[in-house]
Amino acid sequence: MRKRVVALVSGGVESLCLVVRLLQRAYHVAPVYVRCGLRWESAEQWWLRKWLQAIRHPRLRPLVVLDLPVASLYGHHWSLTGRSVPSRRTRDEAVYLPGRNLLLLSAAAIYAARQGVSRLALGTLVGNPFGDATPRFFHQAGDCLRQALDRPIQIATPLRHFTKTRLIAAMGDQPFRLTFSCLQPRGRRHCGDCNKCAERRRAFRLAGVADPTPYAVRSQ
Repeated sequence: MRKRVVALVSGGVESLCLVVRLLQRAYHVAPVYVRCGLRWESAEQWWLRKWLQAIRHPRLRPLVVLDLPVASLYGHHWSLTGRSVPSRRTRDEAVYLPGRNLLLLSAAAIYAARQGVSRLALGTLVGNPFGDATPRFFHQAGDCLRQALDRPIQIATPLRHFTKTRLIAAMGDQPFRLTFSCLQPRGRRHCGDCNKCAERRRAFRLAGVADPTPYAVRSQ
C-alpha cells in the first residue's frame, strides 16, 4: 500500500528538507502551499516552484495552492502593509503571525481529507517560540481536525528535533540557493535586512556552510 502524505510547504530551508526527507522515507508527497495574501508570497511561490523542480521525483506530486486570504482578519498588520516589518535587530517573537499554523493546518487538513490522505506534515523546528508550534498544540489540533472532518488525521513534524543550523549542516547538499525566507523582498531577492534574513545568515554561518543567498543588502 502506498504511503501518502500532504506536506504543508513554504519557500524555506525547512520545507525543502521536509519534502526531501519524506521522499527518502518512500512517501508519495503532495506539497500544499496556502496563499494568504501576504507581502512576500509572490516571490516565495516563485522560489518554491524552483526548488520543487530541482528535486523532482516520481513520488513528488505537483504543487497545490490553496487560497485563504487573511486581510479581513489581520487588517493593517505589517505582513500585509509592508510597514514596520521586523528588522534584523528584532527578537524572533516579532515575526509572529496570529493564528497562522491554525489557519494553515485547517486548510491543508481539509484538502488532505478530500484526497483521502490521513497524514499531514510540516517543517516546524525545535525552539520555535510560538504557542501554535508546540507538540501539545499539534496533538490537540490533530484531535480537533479528526472530530471536525470525521476522518483520521495525523499531524507529523519530522524536523522537530532540528535547529535550522543543524538542518543545514545535515543536508548541505540540497539546493538551498533556491530557497526563500524574507519578509520584505526586493523583487525576488532577499532584502538582507529583515528578521528572517538575519536568521538565515546566522544559520548558514553557524552550520559552516557557504550562504548561497543573493541578498540585496550584502552585509550587516
